[in-house]
Amino acid sequence: MKNFFIEFGEVLAIALRAIRANKMRSILTTLGIIIGIVAVTTMSTAIIGLREAFLSSISSLGSDVLYVSKSPWMARGNWSLYRNRKNITLEQYEKLQTMIKTYDAIAPTISTFGLTVKYNGKSVTSSVVYGTTEEYQRTSTIELEQGRFMNEIDVKAGRKVCMIGQDIVDELFPFESPINKEVKLNGIPFKVIGIMTKQGSGFLGSFSMDGMIIMPLKAFTTIAGDERGRLTINVKVGDVDKLEDAKEEIRGAMRVIRKVPPGKDDDFAINQQEAFKQMYDQTVGIIAIAGIVITALSLFVGAIGIMNIMFVTVTERTKEIGIRKAIGAKTWSILLQFLVEAALLCVMGGLVGLLISFPLSLIVNQFLPTTLPWTVAAMAIMISAIVGVVSGFLPAWKASRLNPVDALRYE
Repeated sequence: MKNFFIEFGEVLAIALRAIRANKMRSILTTLGIIIGIVAVTTMSTAIIGLREAFLSSISSLGSDVLYVSKSPWMARGNWSLYRNRKNITLEQYEKLQTMIKTYDAIAPTISTFGLTVKYNGKSVTSSVVYGTTEEYQRTSTIELEQGRFMNEIDVKAGRKVCMIGQDIVDELFPFESPINKEVKLNGIPFKVIGIMTKQGSGFLGSFSMDGMIIMPLKAFTTIAGDERGRLTINVKVGDVDKLEDAKEEIRGAMRVIRKVPPGKDDDFAINQQEAFKQMYDQTVGIIAIAGIVITALSLFVGAIGIMNIMFVTVTERTKEIGIRKAIGAKTWSILLQFLVEAALLCVMGGLVGLLISFPLSLIVNQFLPTTLPWTVAAMAIMISAIVGVVSGFLPAWKASRLNPVDALRYE
């Protein structure tokens, strides 16, 4: 084993000298590898970063929460089939609440977008306004930084109170607390009773969760009119393992409530966080396959280039191989020498590719979230080494099989 390490050290030194002696050729040879590694690392960092941002974005939906609505989130086929369905109503929510047992909390929600919020001559546009009940806090991931959430009395009395997000606080109350202050929505005054903690962007930056406003359901109708066609029933199951049982229980109850005849399709949808995950995975899967094909082509071109150059190298150094064999170099030592040289070329190309892809990922990060974990970097180097060994094997085998007498006579 000791002799092997000594031999390997000598082989490594010979390979490094050969690469230094042909700097320009080495650089040009590794271009295909560099392009391939830049492609695979940039694609991987973008996909991983997007997935993390996506999962963070949809975390507010809750993995143990079901959403009963008029139509599915991921609607396919003829949209008119969903559009013509009867609306979910508040009365249906009240019936569902009494009929099902497998839940921790249940809340109706209605939403509208882009309402202007005013205070003391200043104004800001809200991202989304929710009308709901006191149970909403339990069916969501909403937490309060200051103040309180609306209670049962606020909801039943339809009090004009609201909880606001950090974006609204920053714009309207930069130097004072908004608690117990009155803001106006569509000209109607609402007392601020709570401030939500900072949440960031929802659904990959489609809107700011910190521009959100939550208020009692009855108060919502005074500013947004009758929005019950968009009513959704949020059901927090509390246990992911019971999600399917709860879904079947809700489906059965809603079919009774909405008088769906036996044998007919549901005229409502039960949505969950998993639907977005499946859509995302399908979309990213297609992008990943395209990226793998591009990367594979680049690495294939790079491998062919490495193989050709290694054949040229073996031919140029035939006499050197003959001398080494004449003084006792083993066949495996010659094989190892050229395999190491090919692997080194590719690993160097991989390192250069990583050096290029890192600042490139920072540029991409200005438009899309990216993450470059060490596992991706390690994978890139490993792929480079494997490509080097595979592409260098035939030239190395040819070199190791040369007859020392013939090699010494080669001109």
